[in-house]
Amino acid sequence: MTEFDIVGADAIREGRATDAYFYRTEEALREAGRNPRVTCEVTADQFPTGEFELLAGLENAAHLLEGLPVDADALPEGTLFDGGPVLRIEGNYLDFARYESALLGFLSHASAVATAALEVRRAAPESNVLSFGARHVHPAIGGMIERAALVGGLDGFSNVAAGDLLGKDASGTMPHALSICFGRGNQEQAWRAFDDAVDADVPRIALCDTYSDEVDEVLRAVETLGEDLDGVRLDTTGSRRGDFRHIVREVRWELDARGHPDIDIFLSGGLGPAELRELRDVADGFGVGGYVSNADPVDFALDIVEVDGEPAAKRGKLSGAKSVYRTDDGGHHVGLRGREAPADADSLMEPLIRDGEVVREFSVHESQSDSGARQNAERSGAVDTAAEHALADAEKVGFGADD
Repeated sequence: MTEFDIVGADAIREGRATDAYFYRTEEALREAGRNPRVTCEVTADQFPTGEFELLAGLENAAHLLEGLPVDADALPEGTLFDGGPVLRIEGNYLDFARYESALLGFLSHASAVATAALEVRRAAPESNVLSFGARHVHPAIGGMIERAALVGGLDGFSNVAAGDLLGKDASGTMPHALSICFGRGNQEQAWRAFDDAVDADVPRIALCDTYSDEVDEVLRAVETLGEDLDGVRLDTTGSRRGDFRHIVREVRWELDARGHPDIDIFLSGGLGPAELRELRDVADGFGVGGYVSNADPVDFALDIVEVDGEPAAKRGKLSGAKSVYRTDDGGHHVGLRGREAPADADSLMEPLIRDGEVVREFSVHESQSDSGARQNAERSGAVDTAAEHALADAEKVGFGADD
């Protein structure tokens, strides 16, 4: 039993973070002297459904396969996909069979978080949006949560340890606990203590809803910190919130009326895309927690699609290795490898592993920008329109299309 119930990196790399039936399979194949060369694909949906998802977790997957005598190709991390494979592995089955569970876990969980983050990003494309959700998950995976949130296009995160891993400073100022430690009616002391103690490069964002009306605390914070106050945060409990938009508009009005139009308003507390769409024109930024960190994992599966070079698949799965393409109109196309590609299409499957060596470099910042997550957030209407054209093209050339 390890401390904090953590399955360590050594166990993952040794292939013990897996389902028992893979060990039984290894025993059976070795006993039978059978170890075919196979092509396997990781797929969520075989055919397009119109529901896009964002690929993340690929760096962990690559390092899991590193050193194994396999070749692998994959979509770039941060790519929108809908139907068809995101990862293809080729090698002798016994060389990688036991790693299936961990591989799917890396991709399924991170892709879910990144997809939810992109949904949030699309809801407020011009706002500063931070990930506040690490507190909702096991602390051992806080780094994965925050990295995937960045891949999905969020601007930052609150988890300090994740910042150490990712080389990015964590964001955040004060909790309600700070004001409560000074007692009811003494919020000014809490704000002054924060201002006196914290490094000058940390924004002075006062939390203004601990004990009294939001407008009251905001104006008191302005009087207390004066020109040093950069912004205020409202994290009002949902049961006491009422019409949150009306509250925020009132705060903005009173700040403007007193000559403080430059003081930003940040909101947090149980927010998701619907709330951000409603509030994005009256607030400057948001902290989003559970909607991102608690996203349901993408239902990836790993399936054998070729055995010794011949098409093979279980009942209900599509046999044969596949290619994935993106066309100029945003269409996502899937077809058999080696067949003619759609016109004006770029192949999305790129080398990942060659004979056990990782041949792709990873950077969360590049994943965030190369994926076009922000661009797709801004052009979401164009993406939806492109799907109609891509589906029409698919009927002509025998490909699936999405986006």
